[in-house]
Amino acid sequence: MEWIVEGVALIFIGSLVALVTIIEPENIISTSVYVLSSVVLMVLAAVSLFTGFKIAFLPFRLCPIVMSASATLITLGWLTM
Repeated sequence: MEWIVEGVALIFIGSLVALVTIIEPENIISTSVYVLSSVVLMVLAAVSLFTGFKIAFLPFRLCPIVMSASATLITLGWLTM
């Protein structure tokens, strides 16, 4: 069940960030989306670190790394605009 929830969340966050970037990347709503998306990804990474990281299955161990890297890239992209 965790796979499905995280997958849907990642698809939604990625789609939302892409959509606001295409429409208008430099307004207050886009800024809010970038910041909130990064925060949500870091929260998901923390939850995944404390729950899924204990399992020996490699994709569970990679989730916190992938989510943290995604949050970092969104933040860096936003800061360099």
